[in-house]
Amino acid sequence: MFVGVFYGLAAVCGLLYFYTRSATETNDDPQFKSFQRTYLIVYMMAVAGDWLQGPHVYALYESYGMSKHQIEILFIAGFGSSLIFGTFIGSIADKFGRRNNCLMYAILYGGACITKHFGNMPVLMIGRFLGGVATSILYSAFESWLIFEHNTRGFSDSLLGTVFSNAALANSLIAIISGVAAQFVAERFGFVAPFDLALSVLLIMGVIIMNTWPENYGNEKAPIKESFEKATKAIKEDPNVFCLGLVQSLFEGSMYTFVLEWTPALSRAAGDVGIPHGYIFAAFMVATMIGSSVFKLLQQHERPESFMRYVLLLAAVCLSMPIVAPDNLALVFGGFLVFEMCCANLLAINGLSTWHICLRRDSLDDVESLQNPAEPHRDLHSLAELCNDLNFQILRFLPVRRFHRSTRSIFKNRAHTTSSKVANHRH
Repeated sequence: MFVGVFYGLAAVCGLLYFYTRSATETNDDPQFKSFQRTYLIVYMMAVAGDWLQGPHVYALYESYGMSKHQIEILFIAGFGSSLIFGTFIGSIADKFGRRNNCLMYAILYGGACITKHFGNMPVLMIGRFLGGVATSILYSAFESWLIFEHNTRGFSDSLLGTVFSNAALANSLIAIISGVAAQFVAERFGFVAPFDLALSVLLIMGVIIMNTWPENYGNEKAPIKESFEKATKAIKEDPNVFCLGLVQSLFEGSMYTFVLEWTPALSRAAGDVGIPHGYIFAAFMVATMIGSSVFKLLQQHERPESFMRYVLLLAAVCLSMPIVAPDNLALVFGGFLVFEMCCANLLAINGLSTWHICLRRDSLDDVESLQNPAEPHRDLHSLAELCNDLNFQILRFLPVRRFHRSTRSIFKNRAHTTSSKVANHRH
């Protein structure tokens, strides 16, 4: 069923993509083409190193005999380290070099992959910590390097949009391919094999960065805490920033809870039949691409803020499937796929809202803000990670667990997750 659904969704996704895609500016300048190629090659390998790890994290921990509680703790450690370091990792990149920070991403995430060979809780905890820090770098340093280099080389602002558009498409395609590749190697060499493949990709990426990327910096003289102080001030002064951060954090809290729970939910619904984690993950990523195309269609008729509430309601209904029909594999899997489509819509809406707020605050009017992407967004991400942490803690201690044991017909399962942070995660 899972493989058939994946290929069916892929066909629908392809049709929707070509129907909704918009024209992007092209440029025959060989210097721009070379610059874009240099960035995209590295970026694709960076996200591949992340996406390859997504499908089998839970399954690997489970194969080592970890209890559900231990697995929850490991996930919390990853999100917690991202929370702690995500607030100032961008400033560190500005001060010590974005190229160096991207190299550090390869080293840290590669180290996290190595720890997956050990079924030892402390070692795996170190791996989660390294992975959390690496994720913070992935979503800050690479983009910052691109924007600075683009402006320094004098390319037009519209061409920057072309690079971002191509990067977004590449990210989606890499996520899908990574799911299939992870399934392929896991079936032949075990659950740890996708992490070895990710390690290889990250090492190659590091070598390419060292040989093709120049170093660039932000405000080297500014104190590391300065950007965080500015972000805090923005939240205090503008209620819209606070409300957006709150909505985004609550949504991402549910999304990352889903990341933790999709494997056990589908495994329970499938019974004794094993599930193809890689194909399921790839199907989730295809669903995300479909959601992005649907968002473009909806945006033509209504303002995103007007249909956001309905998307949130639909997402909540989808996550209730493991509660109301825990043994119905089709309903649970279908609910998760629609939830991923909703995630794509909500992430796009949050991104647009953040952009509009930054424009209103004139944060994009000076050159420095173009070279140092909007700091409030970094802090909103950190707020979301804090909500994730609290969300997991609440799930661990709610009495619903005891109630769940005594009323199996109603609460036999709770929602379970997909390795996309988002889109990703996200992986």
